[in-house]
Amino acid sequence: MNPLVSVLLASYNHERFVEASVRSIMAQTGVDFELIVIDDGSKDSSPKILEALAKELGFKYVHRANKGVIATLNELLSLARGKYFCTFASDDVMPAGRLAAQSAYLENNPNAIACFGQISVIDADGNGDGKLDSRYLKSIPQVTFEQFFLGERELHGCSEMLRLEEFKKLGGYDENIGQEDFPMMLKLLSVSSPLPVIETNTCFYRIHGNNMSNADTAENVNWLYTNMLDTVELYKDHPLYSKAVKLWKMRWFSALTYKNKVEALKRFPSLCSMTIDFWKRVPKLLVPSAFLKH
Repeated sequence: MNPLVSVLLASYNHERFVEASVRSIMAQTGVDFELIVIDDGSKDSSPKILEALAKELGFKYVHRANKGVIATLNELLSLARGKYFCTFASDDVMPAGRLAAQSAYLENNPNAIACFGQISVIDADGNGDGKLDSRYLKSIPQVTFEQFFLGERELHGCSEMLRLEEFKKLGGYDENIGQEDFPMMLKLLSVSSPLPVIETNTCFYRIHGNNMSNADTAENVNWLYTNMLDTVELYKDHPLYSKAVKLWKMRWFSALTYKNKVEALKRFPSLCSMTIDFWKRVPKLLVPSAFLKH
């Protein structure tokens, strides 16, 4: 019989963290699940660690040349056998009971295409205060397309559980866009709004120097928001399209004022708009980043 849940893990250069990630998944109880891991051409010792773990713990493991995260996620989807699936990062830790809680919610709510949950932040050494991130608590009990499109409520990409066959029918992850989470969420919301958000902690989200999506450098900021605006462009026929473009450009500019003021000035002509919210953020260019509050 097929498992109820497939956990899909794309591994890349996380030799310091990947064992903790895998063991936290394999320690889940209360639900029949499978773990499938693809190492996407890591250059560190991750493949050796994963090979040993696969022999010990008995999960499916594939190591091959680098194809990128989106192609890897779609390959993982093709291997999955569960009724539901969630993706997980090779540097994060899964809280006990996560798979049981989300699969139970979807079993009891057959009209929900997916459900999202909460996250708690940890550092590179696994330390954290245990508190749930308030940004995602505000999204309980649900998020609509309009709220997400305009940045009014947030969903975290490490907190999802989806119906496998329904997501496959939507085409899986978009390989024309370099970022996986934001496009996936808008795709789901475009066909099934609102999406439920539960109180369960689904991920100890690790923040460290190599998080691309954490936008810790100007390069990462530009990568993140370029992909977000490419995604917004897919919904250019939506009545809120113009407002969404201005909103995400404003947030791009605001993020750069923290990370690199020279880059913020360079991109000012392409990101500026005649909105009050944008011009409220212009004075940040004159304030040292150490004194700015996010």
